Amino acid sequence: MGSPEKILVAMSGGVDSSVAALLLKRQGHDITGAYMKNWINEDNIIGHCPWQQDIDDARAVADQLGIPFVVVNLMRDYRERVVRYLLDGYRHGLTPNPDVMCNREIKFGVFRAWAQDHGFPVVATGHYARRVEGISECQLWEGADKNKDQSYFLALLSQEQLRAARFPIGDLPKPELRRLAREAGLATADKKDSQGICFIGEVKMQDFLRQYVPDEPGPIVHAGDGRVLGEHRGLHYYTLGQRRGIRVPSNADHQAYVVVGKRAEDRALLVAFDASDAPGLFQTEVRVHGLQWNAPAPTAPCTLEGRVRYRDPRVALDFTPDPSTPGSALIRFHTPQRALASGQILALHEGERLLGGGVYV
Repeated sequence: MGSPEKILVAMSGGVDSSVAALLLKRQGHDITGAYMKNWINEDNIIGHCPWQQDIDDARAVADQLGIPFVVVNLMRDYRERVVRYLLDGYRHGLTPNPDVMCNREIKFGVFRAWAQDHGFPVVATGHYARRVEGISECQLWEGADKNKDQSYFLALLSQEQLRAARFPIGDLPKPELRRLAREAGLATADKKDSQGICFIGEVKMQDFLRQYVPDEPGPIVHAGDGRVLGEHRGLHYYTLGQRRGIRVPSNADHQAYVVVGKRAEDRALLVAFDASDAPGLFQTEVRVHGLQWNAPAPTAPCTLEGRVRYRDPRVALDFTPDPSTPGSALIRFHTPQRALASGQILALHEGERLLGGGVYV
């Protein structure tokens, strides 16, 4: 262990961040717990978000550890940097990833800035990822527990952000983390893991979008022969590769339709039967933009690995920088990849080390 540090620990009220605080306290660091108040759906119009219970649970753990606890109000920044990004993306036919943006813009953005303004040089979170001190740079590696690895959601962090980050639980398997929490008697030891994004709560993304993005109906069109099969309520309710919720009957062979594209000019939702030859569903070549690196950026074509979405395995790809457009590149996958939706994130790897990431065009 290095020298003791003064650390602001993001405590969400869950067991992961609770154990992160526990480990840092045991290591002798000077820590303070902080709950980020990002979104409060006070009238429960679109579902339930148990923010008050989360605050109470985080404070209870801080009391058990004997550390100070604060609530940091980031609601305005969250609305401007994450919610607006989410809604604008869906309005323009994209499939945004608010979790990745929350990490870049909020946890390691405005929250880190708040921490540094209040005398905390670094912040810690309960992410399942590993930060390794290299000779000249900090490296970001997958979490040791491959079932819980969350490095994908950190793909757009910069080297500066990574230097100020700590991930205390990155080397732990989840069962071991639960055991530590129970042995320490933490109030969150048996609390269930949260699912999804807090401000969406216990409702579907479609129900959330319905509150903020007006419906714009259009035809559901067979991508192969152009037949109109039905009508949808809005392209923002669908994403490439989606099978469920299209509401178009399967054929006599019980083949289900899948979304293979969107046509902006007439708001058509393009569908085909879910097979390997469905037009547009599988791709070997894509472009990415908005590339962010926490390692030296490649300046020449090279072979890397990529995680095309969270939970997918890493796959081999050829990376070719675009000198005419900084922050952009051409990606050629060695094997076809299914349903790469514009707006989502490609994480770029060298083995278990995460180098950076970009956004599908």
